[in-house]
Amino acid sequence: MVGLKNIAVIPNLTRKGAYATSLKVIDRLLALDMNVIIDKELKKHYIGYNVLFADEKEVYALCDMVLTIGGDGTIIHAASYASLLNKPLLGINMGRLGFVAGIEPDELDMLSKLKDGDYKIEKRMMLKVTHRSPNGKKEFYALNDAIISRGSLSRLIDIDVSLAEDKGYICNYRADGLILSTPTGSSAYSLAAGGPVVEPTMKCILMTPICSHALFARPVIFSHHSEIAVSASCDDNTEVLMTIDGAETVIVKKTDTVFVTSANIETELISLKNKTFYRVLNDKFAERSEHQ
Repeated sequence: MVGLKNIAVIPNLTRKGAYATSLKVIDRLLALDMNVIIDKELKKHYIGYNVLFADEKEVYALCDMVLTIGGDGTIIHAASYASLLNKPLLGINMGRLGFVAGIEPDELDMLSKLKDGDYKIEKRMMLKVTHRSPNGKKEFYALNDAIISRGSLSRLIDIDVSLAEDKGYICNYRADGLILSTPTGSSAYSLAAGGPVVEPTMKCILMTPICSHALFARPVIFSHHSEIAVSASCDDNTEVLMTIDGAETVIVKKTDTVFVTSANIETELISLKNKTFYRVLNDKFAERSEHQ
């Protein structure tokens, strides 16, 4: 692997300890003679540091890689920009579990591997989510999932699922909602809703109902070549919402259809450790049990 020189540092300063960790990261990268690029909106926090400040989108364009400091949500947000420019990501975990993050705050010595080229890149499938309504269509990309769920009132919603292009009806759920996730997202909300864990480098689309009002509602795994069409409604016109990677929210009306398929872009995650996904999974849940 080629050594990396220009590093975009994306800290989530709302996370406890993230600011202090970001200062250590900057010091470590500068000591390695690497260039650090930070969003100019954060300039007041890093006055006196020999770093380059730029607009948010320019930060991604100028860098060789993106280094986030926060939880998995920080990485997922950064992925929406980095993947469009084929920039690899490394996350420093300041969250609770951190399945997507690559290293912990006490492992900053490993950053030297970035300069030495001593790292691997894992390519992760993303979803392309198209919300089509009488007013037009809007497209989104998701590293984790697209979640269709009821609004603020406690009402079940009716969800119809079929393969697009009239290839056939699949099923109907009366449920709190429906999760359509990537293999990376299988260890997130889908897992909590009873979905299986899927090896994150696989290519497939996982569909998991949320609290389905049926005896035999089970998760379904589709080929990544599939295009899934979903429509949803509620008897009393309660709002139905779609959330993309926990960030963007769209109102889904009875006349709308959501199409989900694999995207033609991928997220590239940098791996500095020689650990399998299953080892990470066991370690993370062991840590969680110890803190409960």
